[in-house]
Amino acid sequence: MKRLSLLSVLALGACATANQTYGPSGQRAYVINCSGAALNWGMCQTKAGSLCGTRGYDVVAINGESNPTVLANPYALYAVPIVNRTMEVACKAQR
Repeated sequence: MKRLSLLSVLALGACATANQTYGPSGQRAYVINCSGAALNWGMCQTKAGSLCGTRGYDVVAINGESNPTVLANPYALYAVPIVNRTMEVACKAQR
């Protein structure tokens, strides 16, 4: 039962998040985070599309790295990659 509950929480929390910021030239931009094993770059792109709509967007910066991490419990030792993915995008101007 615990495993099912944990999987449900992970599935519900599996979405990219975005924070508003400003790009190098001062334009409004968004930093989108799609880190973790349950997310992927496509989810970052989907979030950018939903933020910018039909105007589209330009990718200002992208960062992806995987860091090995060791987790332990009384029964086992696990090597788990922690995946960090962020993408900064700026919406294109309205035509």
